[in-house]
Amino acid sequence: MARTKKVGITGRFGPRYGRKAKRAVKKIEEEMKRKHVCPSCDRPGVKRESRGIWKCRKCGSVFTGGAYLPVTPMGKTAARNIKRIVGGK
Repeated sequence: MARTKKVGITGRFGPRYGRKAKRAVKKIEEEMKRKHVCPSCDRPGVKRESRGIWKCRKCGSVFTGGAYLPVTPMGKTAARNIKRIVGGK
């Protein structure tokens, strides 16, 4: 199956589902499939094992995160607030 530069990873859908839906899927899947930085060893080796389970290929650390990203925007906000509250005492 040939993929063009424009459609990329969503080339498997062909003419179905429309442009807007395919763009959203493309953005999510490309972000999900790239290597992320490990919170334990700070090296880019984290890959998605299954929904919400992430594993570092370098140090072997397994942790939970978002379904499509290891750290969700809501998780970042919560961590920042916890750090601010605990660090302020």
